[in-house]
Amino acid sequence: MTAMPHSFDPAEADPRAFREALGRFGTGVTIVTCDTGTGPLGITANSFSSLSLDPPLVLWAPAKSSSRYPFYVAASHFAIHVLSEEQRDLCAGFARNGDIFDSLSWVEGAGKTPLIEGCLSRFECRQVAVHDAGDHSIVVGQVTRVTTREGRPLLFQNGQYGTFTPTP
Repeated sequence: MTAMPHSFDPAEADPRAFREALGRFGTGVTIVTCDTGTGPLGITANSFSSLSLDPPLVLWAPAKSSSRYPFYVAASHFAIHVLSEEQRDLCAGFARNGDIFDSLSWVEGAGKTPLIEGCLSRFECRQVAVHDAGDHSIVVGQVTRVTTREGRPLLFQNGQYGTFTPTP
């Protein structure tokens, strides 16, 4: 049996209700990395999306309130790492602290971008645009290199982490 729907105007409702409604949408989990000029930086993000196949473009949306925000909008290069179910600790680490690179395997890519090893997919990008979007910005990157492997993704939905099991 399906529960009765609840409709509301998000501009007038409790912001938590809008956040909870958005949480119904399951997303993949990524780590976005860039160089700050004084070292590598990373942040956990689920605001990642493909944008175009030709040219190859992706986007993500950092919050303006984040202390890491200025570095990402200024970065000429960044990388988006799609996490596997085995990388939940990495996700939690970068959610708390942008500088946990000493505890993981990574190499330096174009623009000194830190590239984390072992992710399901990694998209190395050159920033091509930043658009204002309320309390976030939309950062668009042209993908210059992709690295991928097989595995099960780490997913986030309703405030919980999990994975995907295909229906036979």
